[in-house]
Amino acid sequence: MRELILVTDDDPAQRSLLREILEGEGYRVELAADGPACLAVLERERPAAVCLDQRMPGPSGLEILPRIHERYRDLPVILLTGVSDVDMVVQAMQLGAFDYLAKPVELARLLTVIRHAVERSRMAERLAELEAGPAVAGQPNLVGRSPAMLEVLRQIARVAATDITVLVIGESGTGKELAARAIHAASARAAGPLVTVNCAAIPESLQESALFGHERGSFTGAVAQRKGHFELADGGTLFLDEVAELSPSAQAKLLRVLQDRSFTRVGGTSELRSDFRLVAATHRDLASLVAEKRFREDLYFRVAVFEIHLPPLRERGDDVLLLASRFLGELGQAAGRTGLRLAPESADLLRAYSWPGNVRELENALQRAVVVSEGEVITPADLPERIRTAGARRANGLAETGAAAPPPLTLAEIEHRAIRAAVERHGGNLTEAADELGIGRSTLYRKLREQQAGASARAVARELLAERR
Repeated sequence: MRELILVTDDDPAQRSLLREILEGEGYRVELAADGPACLAVLERERPAAVCLDQRMPGPSGLEILPRIHERYRDLPVILLTGVSDVDMVVQAMQLGAFDYLAKPVELARLLTVIRHAVERSRMAERLAELEAGPAVAGQPNLVGRSPAMLEVLRQIARVAATDITVLVIGESGTGKELAARAIHAASARAAGPLVTVNCAAIPESLQESALFGHERGSFTGAVAQRKGHFELADGGTLFLDEVAELSPSAQAKLLRVLQDRSFTRVGGTSELRSDFRLVAATHRDLASLVAEKRFREDLYFRVAVFEIHLPPLRERGDDVLLLASRFLGELGQAAGRTGLRLAPESADLLRAYSWPGNVRELENALQRAVVVSEGEVITPADLPERIRTAGARRANGLAETGAAAPPPLTLAEIEHRAIRAAVERHGGNLTEAADELGIGRSTLYRKLREQQAGASARAVARELLAERR
């Protein structure tokens, strides 16, 4: 559906001109002759952006602006003004105006501002939708609505009802353990134990003892009998993470256990049995390891009875925003800060980043953002530098890999550019700029004074507004 633009202006010729221009660009257009008519339209429709004349009979644009934002906090409002007055523009930005356009309106400037406003509106709506939405498929820990993740959830639902062995494959940080927990929780074994083993974290010499247990005195340091993970998983599910890291000896014993569910402890003679369901996981290509003689072929076929491939985060589209909303809710609750949310610019950066560390990297990045942020809104300045840099490169049409990386900026240069850009984006409104940067207004004043070698913050704002004209 085409986006709706609400144009409010007391000049019929100006209204008609803007309608012709915007409809020619594919937008739907509603017209209003004054402030009350504008508010009446907003009672029945939610536009993607509002063009609002400053000088009108009755309430002025500056008087109508806060009333619009009472109803739609994130609705972009573009002020149309015939007066190039810095004080008026600053006041408009303080009241929440998205941008301003000087009359007579320049066509190129109008379409650019409208496009940016519509993109902002789309992102705000998408964030609100994702923040309000529940986790899918009744699995509170598996968050995702992308086609790839919905297929994963369908596979989990199908295989959980059986008792067959499952192999979960995916890059590090994609949530393989969460998938295993979901399988266990949806299975008939949910009341039994879920035993989780990270095979890569166990020294090779201790793998057999950890998996199968040992008898007292079976080796140096074995001062007491110890049950292994297979024994502990009796009646439940055993999750072997990074199964490719098992030693050849441990692989051979695992094969036997999978064949008849029997084993002996290290140093023991009694045969033990365990009724367990195996879920294994790896970030490696097991078929390639089999070809290289580094993983047993017969074990591979025993482990990979039902394979589930977890997609990397970079292939999951808006799932990154859904996950971010989930993490911010959890982190905010833990920190006693409810209502944490992403600024639209931050959401853009999260979507543009390639996430080599997948979901785990996203969670860590947001943990950092919550620590450094000062308000409810997570701004780009709160995100790790690597995410901001990658997003900027993509915005400039550069690939994240391949081309030679530009020389790194110093921290002072990054700070200088971020502050100047924020002040310019907010039309000299230092309060809004400080909120976006996640710092106090007094801190912003101080930094601006330092950057301008004694120039007042007000002078900087005027200079930036002059540059925009």
